[in-house]
Amino acid sequence: MAGADAQYPGAIVVSLDFELAWGVRRQATGGYASNLHGERVAIPRMLALFEEQGIAATWATVGFLFAESRAELSSFSPPVEARPAYAEADLSPYDDPIGEGEADDPLHYGLSMIERIRATPRQEIATHTFSHYYCLAAGQTPETFRADLAAALAIARRRGIEPSSVVFPRNQHNPAYDPILRELGITAYRGNPRSWMWRFAGTENGSAPSRRAARLLDSYVDLSGGGAYPWSDVLQPNGLSDVRASAFLRPTTPRGRHLEPLRLRRIQGALRGAAERGEIYHLWWHPHNFGRHPEENLGLLGAILGEFARLRDELGMRSLSMAEVDRAVRAGVPGERMAVPAARPIF
Repeated sequence: MAGADAQYPGAIVVSLDFELAWGVRRQATGGYASNLHGERVAIPRMLALFEEQGIAATWATVGFLFAESRAELSSFSPPVEARPAYAEADLSPYDDPIGEGEADDPLHYGLSMIERIRATPRQEIATHTFSHYYCLAAGQTPETFRADLAAALAIARRRGIEPSSVVFPRNQHNPAYDPILRELGITAYRGNPRSWMWRFAGTENGSAPSRRAARLLDSYVDLSGGGAYPWSDVLQPNGLSDVRASAFLRPTTPRGRHLEPLRLRRIQGALRGAAERGEIYHLWWHPHNFGRHPEENLGLLGAILGEFARLRDELGMRSLSMAEVDRAVRAGVPGERMAVPAARPIF
């Protein structure tokens, strides 16, 4: 076991897809709206927990949420001819009815939440594209993707934020767009686990019933391995860092409480394996997953971070954002193990 003698320390990476209603537009007007309202309560509590435990996290934020008003959102939006012409027209959010600002429409504007995230130590604000853009959907093109990403970066810069990491909506990484990421200054992305259950086929978005069922079962029983991976896997030949996901932290409910010890042991075991081998374990979720039953979900998260704290003290494990992982691998010599003392932080 590598443990505290590893040149590369084991690391936990946490990323969150911050979308409010833009990522669940079809559910936002129904019963799921309570999750979205609850998200605004859960985020400050997550941030407090992260600060207490010294956790770095990457908040991949939909560009629409940066706008203070409908007029500002319109001013940063690409022109109509540069927007994606999805074959499934309902995928486009541009004609959705929205309010004038965060005060009257807290499900479509999120600047106050972004500012709370930015005020919390070691929180990275990344991009989740401007319009929750679907990179594998029929009808979109490289040109419309470039316009969308440019708009996301421009509205973030308006707030003094310079994103360098991206998380793709619905995890739809399109390798053909990697040069556009580099062109616009994005250096890291969250790729999918390498297990078959997360693999895309053409424009298929991983929602086939067999894959969804397998991913659900894998949360409790090891079907795909621990999900951790070596640092040498991060930097890709195209010059981008793939800080790929290891596991999705599914929301818990009171009804499923009896299964949570299985899931907690599964995650704790994967974390320990990563710490012992000097590997990366990347856990992700949406803040709205915690919007309902926040006590149960924050309790599970607290137990996971408690295990990380033990591994930090015992084996020198680190908590890193996606950008910090990207900077760390670029500071090393390609093809060799990076000399990083495990007894002190990388940054």
